[in-house]
Amino acid sequence: MLLVVGDSLSAGYGLERVTEGWVALLQARLRSEGYAIRVVNASISGDTTRGGRARLPAALDRFAPAITVIELGGNDGLRGFPLEEMEGNLNEMIAASRGAGSDVVLFAMMIPTNYGARYTEDFQKRFDAVASDNEVPLVPFFLEDVALDAALMQADGIHPNANAQPIMLDAVWPVIEPVLQRFKQPSDVQE
Repeated sequence: MLLVVGDSLSAGYGLERVTEGWVALLQARLRSEGYAIRVVNASISGDTTRGGRARLPAALDRFAPAITVIELGGNDGLRGFPLEEMEGNLNEMIAASRGAGSDVVLFAMMIPTNYGARYTEDFQKRFDAVASDNEVPLVPFFLEDVALDAALMQADGIHPNANAQPIMLDAVWPVIEPVLQRFKQPSDVQE
């Protein structure tokens, strides 16, 4: 089982169908490429690292994931939360996941410069630090090729539309795919 704990970007906020979101597309790709692992999307729109940390233990108990994907922090930054708290929450989520026997993949997030360049830069550096300190794979900002393209964004300018979801998955795949190798099913051998 692969558990995704994220915010609106992973919950598929504003999409007409949940099946359009990058997490559902990940499940489809896993099936088509022969990976024997099921994806559970435990993402909640508007969630923060504080909320994710609070609800993660129950999700770990319920699903016993082999891999936990953490896509949180964007809302912490957009709300100007203390970065030390966000970093601590991410560290705790990684520790809890590992304590439950789960590998972890962390997503890096970026925010606009609303709170000034210093906060924005420090925000981004926290993800690198958490990934490095915990030795977990880090997905670079997966909206890099989406966020500034109005044709790929919903009217709110914050959430990606359905056309952006495959691009987001393609940004995630190079980091998550190596973690999935033990779930790859051998292809049938032709005789």
